[in-house]
Amino acid sequence: MTNLFNLLILLAALGSGLLSGLFFTFSNFVMKALAKLPANQGSSAMQSINVTIINPGFLTVFFGTALCSVAAAVLGIQNWDHPGAGWVLGGAVLYLVGCMVVTFCCNVPLNNELAAVAPESPAMSAKWKAYLASWMPWNHLRTIATFLATASFVIALFKLGAAS
Repeated sequence: MTNLFNLLILLAALGSGLLSGLFFTFSNFVMKALAKLPANQGSSAMQSINVTIINPGFLTVFFGTALCSVAAAVLGIQNWDHPGAGWVLGGAVLYLVGCMVVTFCCNVPLNNELAAVAPESPAMSAKWKAYLASWMPWNHLRTIATFLATASFVIALFKLGAAS
């Protein structure tokens, strides 16, 4: 059980770390760069990103990390006496709520609203400003949540290693 538990935690840590870096990139400079462009260009680029990101590599990391998080959390709960089990559960909750729930309940609906407006439309300027104002805080939250999930999984691995 320990080898499987450790592997799941490691995969959850790596996936959370990858996504934390992705979200950080958007929060730190991608969206700022797109916001400096005229609305039709920035929104068009973001619409393209939102379509292009749906690919096997991203989806594997995004959903695979969720599966590893859930499986590790279940094993952690079943083996609550193992050192680090609480950190695993914390990491899983941070990833599942802070990444998955926020993405599907907040960022994706905003992306869908943006996709419904043609970049050349006169309405795009207002839509783009509203999109940036709404989308960015949710992305900041995903960045923080996935970073903290990564840290929680890493701490769990250290605690499990120290107990061996």
